[in-house]
Amino acid sequence: MKKTTTSISDSIINWIEYRLPIFSFIKHSSEYQVPKNLNYAWSFGSMAGIALVFQIITGLFLAMQYTPHVKMAFDSVENIMRNVNYGWLIRYMHAVGASMFFATIYIHMARGLYYGSYKSPRELVWFFGLFIFVATMATAFMGYVLPWGQMSYWGANVITNLFSAIPFVGDDVVIWLWGGFSVDNPTLNRFFALHFLLPFVIVGLIIVHIIALHVHGSNNPTGVEIKSKRDSIAFHPYYTIKDFFGFGIFFMIYFYFVFFQPNMLGHPDNYIEANPLVTPAHIVPEWYFLPFYAILRSIPDKLAGVVAMFGAIVILFALPWLDRCKVKSARYRPLFRIFTYMFFVNFIILGYLGGEVAEEPYITFSQISMGWYFSHFLIILPLLSKFEKTKPLPDSISMS
Repeated sequence: MKKTTTSISDSIINWIEYRLPIFSFIKHSSEYQVPKNLNYAWSFGSMAGIALVFQIITGLFLAMQYTPHVKMAFDSVENIMRNVNYGWLIRYMHAVGASMFFATIYIHMARGLYYGSYKSPRELVWFFGLFIFVATMATAFMGYVLPWGQMSYWGANVITNLFSAIPFVGDDVVIWLWGGFSVDNPTLNRFFALHFLLPFVIVGLIIVHIIALHVHGSNNPTGVEIKSKRDSIAFHPYYTIKDFFGFGIFFMIYFYFVFFQPNMLGHPDNYIEANPLVTPAHIVPEWYFLPFYAILRSIPDKLAGVVAMFGAIVILFALPWLDRCKVKSARYRPLFRIFTYMFFVNFIILGYLGGEVAEEPYITFSQISMGWYFSHFLIILPLLSKFEKTKPLPDSISMS
């Protein structure tokens, strides 16, 4: 009887496997070989993935109660917070989750910059990661508009008006984004629809990102490729356990903010209903936009500011060609390591300056920080590629 049962289950598995090789994919994932020296910096990609899952789940429940209409959006959010069972928890998890998602993405990207994960043969892994980053920024911006508070409304006005700087077609693009001649109900409807759709686009990009990663495998702290079986171990159970430990730390920080400091990362003006007749004294986007917002404000000319802001993201796509040093990891590049730390500090300073009032001395400091940001990519990295004396690489991961 036992043999018959086993035979039937094997037949079902084989029938499914022939038509959809899901079991072989699971086996591949469990036996997937990764460098044996990966540290906890490599856990942030998995953390970003779990943060996205929470965003999609909580977003689906919020969408069931939200009303995308300018006269009802703010009240519908208040209704979720006050009257829907555990609505406050779902909304705080979604709002805090956005910050957690960006925090893990920024650390994940910083790890890629530090260890040279953007270099050959992993350029496409880096590119799809940047596409995920851009799609996430668009999703977060549209989601910030939905509560229809003061910062939501005026933030939408400021950011959408940037497209008017495009020569010849800018004004038409802004009208198309608005769905009319001002930020109003058609704008809110469009943003709600796109905010609901884009997370699933991000999931698709993540799948391609992971497929590209599996072609040549993960980079590692030495930057040396796997040369023998001694250099690698199976992803499961060694790194699944490591990732789950990372998840534990992630959830402790996540739920600390959810239960004890849910509004710390937001702006109090967004708890005031949007009023087109009252402009806030200081328009501040969410913290994860602030470095790029500082670059935008540091240039008096509107078009130049927009070009610089978008250029700060676009330049990341050119990184594999700007940094041509054959040594990947900062561990074996002393000067590169110093300048990379300086770049990280400068990026944090830009974030601080983006949250301050657009007046002196903050504007001057923003211009200096912006200059350093672009100089790092356009001047420092190309020079280091030519003149830096690197440390000798180990013969293999096992020898490091």
